[in-house]
Amino acid sequence: MRWSEAEYARYIQNTEQNTSSPKPKNKYSSQKTWIDGICFDSKKEADYYCQLKLLTRAGEIKGFCRQARFVVTEGVGSIERGTEYVADFVIFNNDGTSRIVDTKGVKTNEFKLKMKSFREKYPTLKVELE
Repeated sequence: MRWSEAEYARYIQNTEQNTSSPKPKNKYSSQKTWIDGICFDSKKEADYYCQLKLLTRAGEIKGFCRQARFVVTEGVGSIERGTEYVADFVIFNNDGTSRIVDTKGVKTNEFKLKMKSFREKYPTLKVELE
């Protein structure tokens, strides 16, 4: 079943009422947003989540998962922790393929380093930036 534009507008209006109260802007101007009891790091990520829910409901995609973790460097015993890259979403397409999507407003130096390590460890996987 597909949503009409009016139904989607009502859905967005209802979900925006559940957002957290505005706080001072952080370093990157992102605003934590609550939808479906989930706290998202930015409004952009929350909006993308809503789009994915609609695509799943419409049958355009099989589904998706949030906050998928990929180990990019192993830790050394209890002395040193490993490094993980946490993707915002992994989308499962109807044809059996999948996509890794990260909603970024600013590419931080930490993100760039993790992406470099990610590409070295997982050369066949591609990350799409939204």
